[in-house]
Amino acid sequence: MPPGAIPPSRRLPLPPLVTGLGIALLVSVFCCVGLGSSGIGWGDVLRYLRAGLTGGEIGADEVSAYTIVWELRFPRALLAAVVGAGLSAVGVATQALIRNALADPFVLGISSGAAVGANTVLLFGALGSLGVWALSSAAFLSALASMALVYAAARTRHGLTPLRLVLTGTAMYYGFSAITALMVFSADRGDAARSAMMWLLGSLGGASWQSVPLAAAAVLLGLGYLFRTARGLNVLAMGDETSSALGVDPERRRRVLFVMVAAVTGAVVAVSGAIGFVGLMVPHAARMLVGADHRRVLAVAPLLGAVLLVWVDVVSRLLLAPIELPVGVITSVIGVPCFVLLMRRRGYVFGGA
Repeated sequence: MPPGAIPPSRRLPLPPLVTGLGIALLVSVFCCVGLGSSGIGWGDVLRYLRAGLTGGEIGADEVSAYTIVWELRFPRALLAAVVGAGLSAVGVATQALIRNALADPFVLGISSGAAVGANTVLLFGALGSLGVWALSSAAFLSALASMALVYAAARTRHGLTPLRLVLTGTAMYYGFSAITALMVFSADRGDAARSAMMWLLGSLGGASWQSVPLAAAAVLLGLGYLFRTARGLNVLAMGDETSSALGVDPERRRRVLFVMVAAVTGAVVAVSGAIGFVGLMVPHAARMLVGADHRRVLAVAPLLGAVLLVWVDVVSRLLLAPIELPVGVITSVIGVPCFVLLMRRRGYVFGGA
């Protein structure tokens, strides 16, 4: 039995669990849209959503409330679900990629690389000609550039080994973080610096109907690839010698998986900032529920992550309203004790004997 696995008799049955999580996600999105400081009733929220989905009409005196529900809260709730699912899925992939139970999507230095591009827009107005697409474009392009840099630095004539990859990614993380800190301190103190810090800690405040489809497409493509190669992930997690003996080329699989993780992470970080802890905590929570088989974990982890981040966004908006807290702060505050409690309750071993 793989380290960290639970006996089959203690695993939750997958179909009812996935169904329950799907229903919980729908309810969570609706609650996220309905909860706020504007005092819009639940019946009106449902009516505005129906009008937006079907093209129905609303009264002239309801335009303001409709705009809040349909243009602000609903895309934000959807983006929270997409980002939570994406971070959880690439968290599963990253832990298989480098065979490290403490890995998350940001350990490869991609998020800190994206932060450099985002801050060039927030602090210095770069790519202003792209308008509303400037921030996400700069973050995504710099994420891809950091991916290429990490790959080039980590790769040797012997291939791309997990240890070199995580060490190189960690080193690049600190390097990019230093560049970001220098940019923040060299910029004018004011709204720009505050926006930069908010983005660095994760925020869904910039959600719009333009940002949701692109992030959702990247996450769905990544999930599709992961589901198709889930058996290979099981083999890859066993080590290179076992993988080769079972007919899986670990070097090629690791290279493709690294590119996929980097692309999805870059797309997600570009629209939400650096939201930490989701990609670390949720994969382990999913394994505690359904076991270590990646086919089962990948069916549960994205839904768990989506539900989690939707409610985290609600808390970030309402806890100190009208002040909005960074989402990454809430995920860490909630995630640390939950992670410890889950670990101790299940007797989970993080890759140990």
